[in-house]
Amino acid sequence: MKKFSYPLLRGIVKLLSLLPFWILYGLADCFFVLIFYLVRYRRKVVRKNLAASFPEKGEKELKKTERQFYRWLCDYGVETIKLLTISDKNLLKRIEFRGVEQLEHCFDQGQDCAAILGHYCNWEWLSATGLAFQRHPDAVMGLIYHPLYSDAFDRLFIDIRSAHGGSCIPKKDILRHLLTLRDKQQHYLFGYISDQAPRWMNIHLWLRFLNQDTPVFSGGERIMRKMKNAVFYVDMERPCRGRYICTFRLISREPWQLDEHAVTMRFFALLEESIRRQPAYYLWTHNRWKRTKEEFDQKYDLVNGRTIPKEPGVYGS
Repeated sequence: MKKFSYPLLRGIVKLLSLLPFWILYGLADCFFVLIFYLVRYRRKVVRKNLAASFPEKGEKELKKTERQFYRWLCDYGVETIKLLTISDKNLLKRIEFRGVEQLEHCFDQGQDCAAILGHYCNWEWLSATGLAFQRHPDAVMGLIYHPLYSDAFDRLFIDIRSAHGGSCIPKKDILRHLLTLRDKQQHYLFGYISDQAPRWMNIHLWLRFLNQDTPVFSGGERIMRKMKNAVFYVDMERPCRGRYICTFRLISREPWQLDEHAVTMRFFALLEESIRRQPAYYLWTHNRWKRTKEEFDQKYDLVNGRTIPKEPGVYGS
């Protein structure tokens, strides 16, 4: 039965994807009622995250943001499904890419690029960035991802993310893949989603993000420095339902010349600006702050950028 799970799943999702947006958004409205009022999906986590991130906001405003978030989360689901069959032309009517000329200017000068982003707005739609290239249509638009536990869903998301030219590379293979592209003199832009919660042993830095001490994994920055990539922050906005604006904001053309962690710190500062502008569009269901600095300081030391257990044999996940 397992070998038939993927074709069945893809077939169902493709049929849903063929529906027009007005029907899909109607389904999203129904899903909202289900997960918000009946299932109450991760409501405690969302409320805790919002209250800790915006202590200056009153209860009424926080509840309004909470409802807006769940409505957007349902929209995110149907918008992602739609990627499987929407045409390039129609997709580009719904997402506007700004600052792409900066990327192509880097390509003109022989420099490849990295885009650093968070779980904000519909990050899946960024797989269409390559469609906006004018002078370098053959440049690789790459997405670094962590394979899902379910083989069927993993294959489905690869199909969705590659439907408009995106190249999906598992994070464990990314450095080898970039070196191969460099050897082939193939220009590329790879996106790094850098706001995940790292495991204890992968915490390289703590910083203040949304009013909280936040553990940070800086492996993406190390790769960008090693490959001498120009680094851009992906600033997304959602002016209305079904419309996105993606702006590439330069962080540095020479990240290897900056202090260690400078790119990561700048990224989180810019991401916080985006979130505070439209707070409902961040992934608040993610338990981003489940690891505390107090517990980290009790169990680990940071030595030359490496996390070292204070007691032998202590390796938390």
